[in-house]
Amino acid sequence: EVQLVESGGGVVQPGGSLRLSCTTSGFTFSTSAMTWVRQAPGKGLQWLASIYNKNRNTYYADSVKGQFTLSRDNAKSTLYLQMNSLKLEDTAVYYCNAPTPNYWGQGTQVTVSS
Repeated sequence: EVQLVESGGGVVQPGGSLRLSCTTSGFTFSTSAMTWVRQAPGKGLQWLASIYNKNRNTYYADSVKGQFTLSRDNAKSTLYLQMNSLKLEDTAVYYCNAPTPNYWGQGTQVTVSS
């Protein structure tokens, strides 16, 4: 059974930081490209960042470049998203995704509020 389980969300003040984790099982994480996507209230899915298995290159949406850092630990089959300098508009449900063949986690809520 394929599982992607996000954790690390919560309520944080503007300017704060959170580190999201996505623990996976049931597929070969080490050879899979992985992404983080979010959905803000009332909006569609927004791609945030991707990391590839071979070269570990990372790619970011312009809106989060320099603010978010994506990493992976293949030994733990876990994907991370370090989020710094959080803003009110970062409030969303954050999902990890393995694009091929399109596995999704259940999401973790991040709320930035003063």
